[in-house]
Amino acid sequence: MADTGELPARLAIMPFRNRVLLPGAIVRIRCTSPTSVRLVEQELWQKEEKGLIGILPVRDSQAADAPIRSSSSDPSQGPSTILGERDAKGGATSLPDYQQPLGKQPQDIIQWHPRGVAARALHLSRGMEKPSGRVTYTVVLEGWCRFSVLDMNARGPYNIARVAQLDMTKAEIELAERDSEVQTLGRQFKIAAGELITTLEQKQKTVGRTKTLLETAPAHRLADIFVANFEGSFDERLAMLDAVDLKRRLSKATEIVTRHLQTLKVVEKISQKVEGQLSKSQKEYLLRQQMKAIKEELGDNDEDEDDIVALEKKMQSAGMPANVWKHAQRELRRLRKMQPQQPGYGSSRTYLELLADLPWQISSEERELDLAAAKESLDSEHYGLGKVKKRIIEYLAVRKLKPDARGPVLCFVGPPGVGKTSLASSISSALGRRFIRISLGGVKDEADIRGHRRTYIGSMPGRLVEGIKRVGVNNPVMLLDEIDKTGTDVRGDPASALLEVLDPEQNKTFNDHYLNVPFDLSKVVFVATANRVQPISPPLLDRMEVIELPGYTSEEKLRIAMRHLIPRVLDQHGLTSQHLEIQEPMVELIIQRYTREAGVRNLERHLAALARAAAVKVAEREQAFQLPPGVQPEPSSLLEGGNLSENGDVEMEVEAMGVHGRDVATAMAGIQPFLVDETMLETVLGPPKFDGNEAAERVSTPGVAVGLVWTAVGGEVQFVEATAMVGKGDLHLTGQLGDVIKESAQIALTWVRARAAELKLANAEQTNLMECRDIHIHFPAGAVPKDGPSAGVTLVTALVSLFGKRCVRADTAMTGEMTLRGLVLPVGGIKDKILAAHRCGIKRVILPERNMKDLQEVPAAILANMEILLAKRMEDVLHEAFEGGCPWRLQARL
Repeated sequence: MADTGELPARLAIMPFRNRVLLPGAIVRIRCTSPTSVRLVEQELWQKEEKGLIGILPVRDSQAADAPIRSSSSDPSQGPSTILGERDAKGGATSLPDYQQPLGKQPQDIIQWHPRGVAARALHLSRGMEKPSGRVTYTVVLEGWCRFSVLDMNARGPYNIARVAQLDMTKAEIELAERDSEVQTLGRQFKIAAGELITTLEQKQKTVGRTKTLLETAPAHRLADIFVANFEGSFDERLAMLDAVDLKRRLSKATEIVTRHLQTLKVVEKISQKVEGQLSKSQKEYLLRQQMKAIKEELGDNDEDEDDIVALEKKMQSAGMPANVWKHAQRELRRLRKMQPQQPGYGSSRTYLELLADLPWQISSEERELDLAAAKESLDSEHYGLGKVKKRIIEYLAVRKLKPDARGPVLCFVGPPGVGKTSLASSISSALGRRFIRISLGGVKDEADIRGHRRTYIGSMPGRLVEGIKRVGVNNPVMLLDEIDKTGTDVRGDPASALLEVLDPEQNKTFNDHYLNVPFDLSKVVFVATANRVQPISPPLLDRMEVIELPGYTSEEKLRIAMRHLIPRVLDQHGLTSQHLEIQEPMVELIIQRYTREAGVRNLERHLAALARAAAVKVAEREQAFQLPPGVQPEPSSLLEGGNLSENGDVEMEVEAMGVHGRDVATAMAGIQPFLVDETMLETVLGPPKFDGNEAAERVSTPGVAVGLVWTAVGGEVQFVEATAMVGKGDLHLTGQLGDVIKESAQIALTWVRARAAELKLANAEQTNLMECRDIHIHFPAGAVPKDGPSAGVTLVTALVSLFGKRCVRADTAMTGEMTLRGLVLPVGGIKDKILAAHRCGIKRVILPERNMKDLQEVPAAILANMEILLAKRMEDVLHEAFEGGCPWRLQARL
């Protein structure tokens, strides 16, 4: 060190990034960059006596405090060093390639440490990289003494610093070692270092040389060498480098060694603790256990950061009932005993989170019910549906007088597109409650309602509990959509599970299989929707009040389109009434020629198709009239761009701006909204799908009758065709028919054969004709399944028309069930059927006499334009169906 000679006044500087070389330590570096190669060649390799170079620590720029700017004139060169893994044999450091130019760009700021260590080369070796052929050097350096940087500049390719020596001289060191305090600090350091070496001997086999140094090296060198040979942080070694005073150096080294020793003891204690807790089956979780033990030793178990504690606090604030809270605490204690990697930990944690998230005591505050506002809202959002609106207002009135009343479960039944779901949303808005929709279409698993038991893998709560959790309150308006679409298979019956949900006497303690604790559903307002009543099981239907929503009349569809559909469609497509105009006559044509369904969903789709076609034209027109770049429109105000004449008039010079050869003002003034006409309808929507003359054309030959049937999408007109051929008197039925309608056809044929004489069909030739020919009855639209008893009278009429060779009146349709004795029985869906006949342009409808009470539900405007004929027996039906009446009935009158 300093006792071997004086330090030169100037030293070539080689930077060490985030690393520190201490006096007495040995490192090995590999130099590959042109700057570092040039420094080694000029300062070490070319000198007979190996010279000294300065090793200066360099801190990353983000960690620097006092940077010194480099003054290098060559921006392309820079030293390249890095510290690597420790060499076990020589105590040096193996250094891989590291290219890092420092301080050669004008904007770079080099974070030089103000103190460094002068190093001398113990060994030099020269090499060459392949295939580039660049010269490289491997240098073994030994730290010699500390120095401080007075100033630094660049001479040639590398930095030269003017330095001042910091370490004590030999005489000063001898004097300091006689000091009792220094001797005491030295002994304390050797004791701590010896204990550390003893601890490391059990795990490492490379501490033998360090132990020898501890016994032989003098005190003023021992601290630097010992700290340099053990792992430490950059700041610790930097502190050792700055410790010029011997007492401070020994104290700092003792502190570092003691801290390192305590860390090893804590690690050893943690390892012993973990090994004592683990069984053979838990060895794979060793790492996680060590992390847990480390947190315990550090006291890092703050309740705010502990997930389990946070979950417990969340559960405490959830307001669970006493029995549920007791169950949740038991489950929480079980979770605390489990490890996160155990199979059941995740499912138990998810279950407790569900308990904490459910709104046990959270209810939405209902505002004061305003029946007038609710009625106004229903009228503005839904056209027609007077009976349905009246029932909803009654429901709301009862809720207003008695908020905790157990009202009935309203079930809106009707074809698609008539507004069932939107009515449920309107009830939610009127009550001021949150709205949640539960779709039951296609549900066949009972677990979708009650949830899965937690014993199954992938179990989850039912849709009701999940919906309650999602909506966040325990008193929402819950819509059970498509309740008639639930099925039954080996996984259970969802409809039966709904019995408990919709029963006000049972749903106070609804038990979800996953939740496994009772949850109160009595505060929930349930509303259901369905397309048909028949698929719903009778017990479930008994728990609901059915409100039927029939289809809309043509007049109602027109009003709905003008008030609601057209503004909504224009808004959805970025249009206004200034872009597209659809007048009432065109909407009527769309209703008559393109849409005959009960609802308005297809009508809205056709209007959207017209809006899309108009959007294309509007976009093209706006692009054509767009002003060229740089052209500004003329100012519209008289105060802008004008000059006042002497008499006060405004003189303006207007220059015409052409767009595609036309004047802008003229072009913009001629823009008119696109008007929908019949030509545009056929262009966009295609040829008309329905024709008003369809019934007249199809019944123009004997053997065809017009019937009325009810389907899930509303009423429909059904044609029945019959024909006869040579055969054995067999009956053939086609059209994808069900068993009930097949039996009706057999009954109709039997009735006609038995009364052939009375119907003037039974002369000798005609009797032979009926007995020796097969009869084929066909229901068109064979891809559509058909069933039900309401086609009985239509089948008889078609057979009588066939054998009597008389055509049925084209303006007449019929419906009704017939007995074997000819009695006409009532059927359902009268309103839907009459509306279907009205949509098809039929003026006369034959109904069973006992269905007269159902006419009250039909709009008066429809009844005023149609002739309703009531029949008690089959002869009455035939009398009204044919021109000239029924021969049998006419003969009976005579």
